[in-house]
Amino acid sequence: MLMLFGEKILDYWDDILKDLATVVAIPSVAKPQEGEHPYGDECARAIDTVIKMAEGYGLKAKNVGYHAAHAEYGEGEGNAVVMAHLDVVPAGEGWDTDPYTMVIDDNLAYGRGVSDNKGPAIVALHCLRALKDAGVKGNRKLRVIFGSAEEIGMLDMPHYFASEQHPDMGFTPDSSYGICHCEKGLLDFEVHGKNDSAVVKRFVSGTVPNAVPFKAECVLHCSDEEVKKLQAASKKLDVAFDITPTEGGCQIVSHGQAAHASTPWNGVNAASYLVELLSHVFGKEQLGTFFGFIHEKIGLATDGSQIGVQMSDEPSGPLTFNLGLVNVDEKQCSLTVDIRYPATKKGSDVTAALKEQVESCGVEFVLLSDAEPLYLPKESQLVTLLSGAYKDVTGEECDIFSMGGGTYARQMFGKGVAFGASFKDQADSRAHQANEFLDLRRFKLHAEICLEAMYRMLTAE
Repeated sequence: MLMLFGEKILDYWDDILKDLATVVAIPSVAKPQEGEHPYGDECARAIDTVIKMAEGYGLKAKNVGYHAAHAEYGEGEGNAVVMAHLDVVPAGEGWDTDPYTMVIDDNLAYGRGVSDNKGPAIVALHCLRALKDAGVKGNRKLRVIFGSAEEIGMLDMPHYFASEQHPDMGFTPDSSYGICHCEKGLLDFEVHGKNDSAVVKRFVSGTVPNAVPFKAECVLHCSDEEVKKLQAASKKLDVAFDITPTEGGCQIVSHGQAAHASTPWNGVNAASYLVELLSHVFGKEQLGTFFGFIHEKIGLATDGSQIGVQMSDEPSGPLTFNLGLVNVDEKQCSLTVDIRYPATKKGSDVTAALKEQVESCGVEFVLLSDAEPLYLPKESQLVTLLSGAYKDVTGEECDIFSMGGGTYARQMFGKGVAFGASFKDQADSRAHQANEFLDLRRFKLHAEICLEAMYRMLTAE
């Protein structure tokens, strides 16, 4: 029977769970340029914590300006990496337990970040520890890189790689098995305008651009008759609305379903549906320019069809479009959209089409970011190496696929892929949602695959 190095990770399981609970307790939501740390004090605390862990296990560790950190084992000119992140999205509402206290119940670990991405980060650290403890002689350095701004656009990695060695191979355990060799382009933009609505005085929805908002609220100035019309119209839409009459109008809360922006069809966009409700009762002139734009150019579509950017390709599939944030007060309006465009398309073409459509509606277009797609051939050395590790541990062929999600793989200068940590046949871990969880039984299998893959990267010729 084939004896695999990856099995050794199970010797460290108790320490993995203890360290995971420690980092889950840190509410490391990245906040650009907060205080003296680039992404806030809590992200800095998370970096300090993993560096202390790494050094306690006898590994070299380095803090790179609190943008990121790494733990390292091995010698040589080459540099293989595993990239994970310690920042998380905000906890949000609807949790059955404290999101920052890891709770284990029936082999499920609950807490913000247990699956995305603190669990895989801690496993990778202990894989490095296992290689060091076994005295494995490799042909290059092996680093586990801990980022702290992945959820807000991967602002951390350009800073990290400005001073640190670029990898010659690597993977990020921030997707699902098998191997994601193709990632869509990631484009975020904002729309700004003045609030010229005669009806909407306030509108708020969403916490981050890369999640489908599960809740939206607005305050309206309208007549009693219009409130009744809203109540009647609300029954025709497949979304729950709470409509509360107020003096001179009403307050409305829309209840949708959260989902990741890469698969917006799995959610129900509370903001889009709330605008849809308003459009059933009020005309464009009453709603104003900004809400007219949302209704006309965004609507309920998740493929960009209403704004003219619908497209698809064979390797990566269709463009996805997510209205993530809306913020409106009595004077100003803004929204943020997350787009994942096909790997063979150009972000500049998408941007040009968006700008034309947005400005034609009398509002302002602002491009926030455009991360180019990732594509690594299936025949590459890295894909072959990782496929072999997966097959030898699981006994199954490794699927090679594409996705709309953006991972650190696109930060590896064309030398990396997303590999794990979840399995496609297991229940959704509710990443970016309330009650995020980690199936510990399946996670043990990931840990074995991860260590086997890291061993093979370290020792590959």
